[in-house]
Amino acid sequence: MGSYKMFFCFKRSFRHNEVEPPPDVKYAFSTFTNGWGQMSPEQLLRFMIGYQGDTRSTISDAQAVVDNIRHHRHLASFTRPLLTLDDFHHFLFSPLLNAPFISQVHQDMTAPLSHYYIYTGHNSYLTGNQLSSDASDVPIIKALTEGVRVIELDIWPNSAKDDIDVLHGRTLTAPVALIKCLRSIKEHAFVASPYPVIITLEDHLTPDLQAKVAEMVTQTFGEMLFYPPEECLEEFLSPEELKYRILISTKPPKEYLESKTFKGSRSQRERDSSDDEEWGKEVPYLQPEASDKRENDIDEQDQYESDVDDSDYKLPQNAAPQYEHIIAIRAGKPKGGLQNSLKVEAGKIKRLSLSEQALEKAAASHGTDLVRFTQKNMLRIYPKGTRVNSSNYNPLIGWTHGAQMVAFNMQGYGRSLWLMHGFFRANGGCGYVKKPDFLMEVGESSEVFNPVENLQVKKTLKVRIYMGDGWRLDFKQTHFDTYSPPDFYTRVGIAGVPADAVMAQTSIVEDDWAPVWNEEFIFPLTVPELALLRIEVHEHDMSQKDDFAGQTCLPVSELRLGIRAVPLFDRKGKMFKSVKLLMRFEFV
Repeated sequence: MGSYKMFFCFKRSFRHNEVEPPPDVKYAFSTFTNGWGQMSPEQLLRFMIGYQGDTRSTISDAQAVVDNIRHHRHLASFTRPLLTLDDFHHFLFSPLLNAPFISQVHQDMTAPLSHYYIYTGHNSYLTGNQLSSDASDVPIIKALTEGVRVIELDIWPNSAKDDIDVLHGRTLTAPVALIKCLRSIKEHAFVASPYPVIITLEDHLTPDLQAKVAEMVTQTFGEMLFYPPEECLEEFLSPEELKYRILISTKPPKEYLESKTFKGSRSQRERDSSDDEEWGKEVPYLQPEASDKRENDIDEQDQYESDVDDSDYKLPQNAAPQYEHIIAIRAGKPKGGLQNSLKVEAGKIKRLSLSEQALEKAAASHGTDLVRFTQKNMLRIYPKGTRVNSSNYNPLIGWTHGAQMVAFNMQGYGRSLWLMHGFFRANGGCGYVKKPDFLMEVGESSEVFNPVENLQVKKTLKVRIYMGDGWRLDFKQTHFDTYSPPDFYTRVGIAGVPADAVMAQTSIVEDDWAPVWNEEFIFPLTVPELALLRIEVHEHDMSQKDDFAGQTCLPVSELRLGIRAVPLFDRKGKMFKSVKLLMRFEFV
């Protein structure tokens, strides 16, 4: 709240001006009605095709828009089915009728799974922070209903050692029974999307409990569970082939180390037992720098694993063959050096996991190896262990290198998670987004895309922000300012490869619940396929931190051209009922 407003507060009022159509809307209406004051369904169709670029629209679509608007504006059914300028503006400013991106699945879904980015959760069972929040099936259900397709479960023996719990091991997290999580997954797996759900298991079990997991999984999911037809697939099946199926991904049971005969230290045993970050037995961390250094350091891990001989531990003979049989996607950690781990093996596919830090190191030295590996195999990235508050990281590094599973703390918060939400709004929100062709191409000399190569601008996106509305309906009058209407401004920019990343800002519109900016921004893009349009609205405050007023991220490759209504979301990613912007998108 600005101090100058405090002084003049007695003169302020909470007025609301009627939102008037911007000049571009008036011009378009006049152009497509030939200056008449009303628009017919046929004229609306010409606008939708010629101005908006909706080339697949039909007269039935235009008629449905007219009928919808007339119904919601309570126009008499016996009057002529025509739109006034205000009706036309209402249509353009409706996210339901004039969304900024396609709401249906429209990409090819018949390529192998490795050709897609997959909406991936990390520690999907946690209700809050990584150290002391409860484990529950509630966040799993929430993730699935929002389109997440990869659910991660850490499985441990229960206190009696006769059953399986899900919890974040060696922390204060309270457990939840595995069977409860499995039943909730079965019930909610395909509420948001028909495409396959992958369960990644972080396995800390003995062979007898692995066998019990296999029994639970097969009995719970039945025919929904995908069994690999062979011991090891040569190529992943496609999302289309795996519709309504559930896949298990974990390390084969032969990787289980018998602790009684293993010669390594306890801390080192624990490090090798998991496919994820390690927390140690001290809770909570007091020295994040030390844990950063310790966490999944590739060189240390490679040295350790190369020094261990098979004779140093006993592998259970034929341990839980049922368990091995249910694994559809075999997982592992880097062994024998990263370059060796990234080798593409003929007739064999796998999943490799790297921490966000390990990815950054690998991207600097093995960028093209990562791209080549992900053309056929799966790469999963997970948050570093010091993110105890369930924060997240920049997902673009993983996506740029072809990583299919960029695992996020979905119960977290912040701009990184907003990017994740926005990215997977693509392709109808089905949880699978086809990777760009350039990441899958192999040149005549076996060369692949090099993420650090300087690229030319491929497209230029022009964005115009006309106006915003809806805050007066979704917020209390005193939410932003005690004594006067809010002072809104919009931040807009690109999240993408480093060359494309930029942010800009509109002017501040003072004292208006329905601000009009009518400002244009131009964004040159070298990799438009991976670019996200970032939009944030804030309320300016002279004496305190500016107030948050809404955000969204839109995949640039999915933008529908022309004038569009853009709904905004709160900090947690929930869409506001009324808050929206009117914008125009154009490629030049």
